[in-house]
Amino acid sequence: MEYSLALQLSHATEVGAIAAARAAGFGDKKVADRASVRAMRKFFSGVDFKGKVVIGEGERDKAPMLYIGEKLGTGEGRAVDIAVDPLENTNATATLGPRAISVLAASERGGLFHAPDMYMEKLVVGPEAAGKVHLDAPPAENLKAIAESLERDIRDLVVVVLDRERNEELVEGIRKAGARVKFVPDGDLMPGVAVAARGTGVHAVMGIGAAPEGVMTAAAIRIIKGEMQARFWPKNADEVKRLKKMGGDPKKIYKDGDLASGKTIIFCATGVTNGDVLRGVRFFGGGARTHSLLMSTQTGKIRFLDTTHVFDKKEIEFRL
Repeated sequence: MEYSLALQLSHATEVGAIAAARAAGFGDKKVADRASVRAMRKFFSGVDFKGKVVIGEGERDKAPMLYIGEKLGTGEGRAVDIAVDPLENTNATATLGPRAISVLAASERGGLFHAPDMYMEKLVVGPEAAGKVHLDAPPAENLKAIAESLERDIRDLVVVVLDRERNEELVEGIRKAGARVKFVPDGDLMPGVAVAARGTGVHAVMGIGAAPEGVMTAAAIRIIKGEMQARFWPKNADEVKRLKKMGGDPKKIYKDGDLASGKTIIFCATGVTNGDVLRGVRFFGGGARTHSLLMSTQTGKIRFLDTTHVFDKKEIEFRL
């Protein structure tokens, strides 16, 4: 895919973030999510590509737009699979809390795993620790490997974990090993990206979180050369059946290259509210400023885009 497509897709997360930010702080996450979905879908309709949603807002009977299987674009150009979350961390948007983003990953057809909407065990580390950890190893063993790869003590490590009851045993093991835990109430996608970037103060992501976000994290990790290991965590027999129907194996440990196997991978995210990696949308009279992350296997570069948008007042429309 030409790099121009990567830039166009970054514009999709920008318009999604701006729409979500317009609705942020009103206490209604559904309104913000709906606004972001509509804005992104409208933008995609003018992009020259044969897009298909492989991870989105839901199945056809659950979501009217950006549902799994929906076709995007003008129908001209390359065939592209899209994994998209128009508004990740909706709770934060409702309250103007931290780390809400608009995010997507893209690849040539078949390059992204069609992950069902269920949970997934995750282990994400930076490039230094790649190949030195294992999803089934005790936390102490993995933390020792991470510390040695970074040439520091275990007590210097910070591990991001979703603040959920299902992760309590893991948290106890991390703390017992001597590392510190940084809880996040929602959204483990950007912390996974932060692990592979120096200076973020995050050294690993561990625990059980959402599988669709796991695929997008894997796409980013593929580009920035960290490592992700994951295993689906179905809660019941129905989820096991659905996973197998979509080609998944509940016993297999997937790596980032399995979840994002495409030759060309694009990842872009735009901050809706302020976070550790991205700043949120900042409005001013007649416009807004966005902060985005854009990466692709084509360039191997990590780009931060600080963009000023000047609005056409006739086109601005927002209804609560």
